[in-house]
Amino acid sequence: QVQLVESGGGLVQPGGSLTLSCAASGTTISLFTMGWYRQAPGKQRELVALSTSGGSTDYVDSVKGRFTISRDGAKNMLYLQMNSLKPEDAAVYYCKAQLGGRAYWGQGTQVTVSS
Repeated sequence: QVQLVESGGGLVQPGGSLTLSCAASGTTISLFTMGWYRQAPGKQRELVALSTSGGSTDYVDSVKGRFTISRDGAKNMLYLQMNSLKPEDAAVYYCKAQLGGRAYWGQGTQVTVSS
């Protein structure tokens, strides 16, 4: 079992920055593929950024060059640094841990981008 708790969301102006954190407990996430997903009202949940156990990362095209996913194995944490935020980035952001057929989700953290 993996428990995931996201934090760091909030209200930010367009062009601003936020760092989301995902605290994992129950087991080490070092072997897990970790991801950040988001879901805006009326839209499907989409993958934003992925971090594999081997150190590879990938991003949806709309955030490339602006968002950075990272993990701290010692702290069992996952992060998403978000820069140059746009109104279309507003959503509930979720952390996901996956290993084989097992997937675990956090409860989400709201990101609002508005002036």
